[in-house]
Amino acid sequence: MYHTNERIIKNKVGPLNLAEELGNISKACKVMGFSQQTFYRYQRAINEGGVEALIEKNRRGSLTLKTE
Repeated sequence: MYHTNERIIKNKVGPLNLAEELGNISKACKVMGFSQQTFYRYQRAINEGGVEALIEKNRRGSLTLKTE
């Protein structure tokens, strides 16, 4: 079972913990409203980089306004 205090990570770890409790990934995903694809993406991230790997990075980068 994964533990964290970060709110963003808690939402992502929830389905993984529920699947572990239920012993059924499909049922856990349905209950939590996640696709199985998302479940496995989160699981892979944890396996590769730990729970901290679930912290969202800004995919767009920083926004800069051009003024002329």
